[in-house]
Amino acid sequence: MFKLHGVYAPIATPFQNNEIAYGKLAENLDFWLSTKLEGLVVMGSNGEFVVLSPAEKRKLISAVCELAQGKKPVIVGTGSESTKETIELNEYAAKAGASAVLIISPNYYKRAMTEAITKNFYLEVADASPIPVIIYNMPGNTGINLSAKLVCELAKHPNIIGIKETSGNIVQISEIVKNTSSLDFDVFAGSASFLYPSLAMGAKGGTLALANILPNECAEMVELVEAGRHKEAKELQFRFLDINNAVTVRWGVAALKAALELQGLYGGEPRKPLLPLGEQERKELADILAKAKNQD
Repeated sequence: MFKLHGVYAPIATPFQNNEIAYGKLAENLDFWLSTKLEGLVVMGSNGEFVVLSPAEKRKLISAVCELAQGKKPVIVGTGSESTKETIELNEYAAKAGASAVLIISPNYYKRAMTEAITKNFYLEVADASPIPVIIYNMPGNTGINLSAKLVCELAKHPNIIGIKETSGNIVQISEIVKNTSSLDFDVFAGSASFLYPSLAMGAKGGTLALANILPNECAEMVELVEAGRHKEAKELQFRFLDINNAVTVRWGVAALKAALELQGLYGGEPRKPLLPLGEQERKELADILAKAKNQD
């Protein structure tokens, strides 16, 4: 059974002339596949999955799985508003060579999405999925928080192997770790902003936007905690705070793509309606990134 461990980068989807730039994607993947990353996530939030057509999603899944084959495992974000579409994407991802699927909760009909309905969604999807399922709790985007109680109930399903926890609620994360410790279920931090405290409480790694641009540093955090070098891990966590905030909460996907360009990779523009960073924002981002990299 596939196990969650280490750091995965939820890779950015490169666009050129409003189309997915597969050549640029391959160049970026050459870099990510050469790092200490454990694996890759395609079609996560940073991959702008919500603005991809069904055909684009399938072609992107196939391309990433083919390029990464035999080098690092690939997790695919397949969460959709309907159970039917999610199941179909899971089957496609499995055939393409993905190791697991990452599934965000349906959220358009928020008022109707009770815990009972959400639980039924995940159980039906997990029953039908040919590869392991990872829950994706992203209340900042969905407006729905998956409670520790619900997650611990879902963790009993043999095909649900873990959660990407993006709430930032360290109490909730700790409760999930504690109450699933006897199960074959692992917790991943969903942001570098709380990676260290999550690891200290028993998380096994993280899926982090920051890992697109500082992959080795993010992977090093897991190594430090597992070696018991907590003082160094805390110092590294402090280094992450400003740059992680810049490419997530403050400016989001546009900043992540700009930061990729500052690293010599391909960023490009986000797909509209999102807009690229302005000149002044790029200068500020460059300063923040330089400080994060130079605090060795």
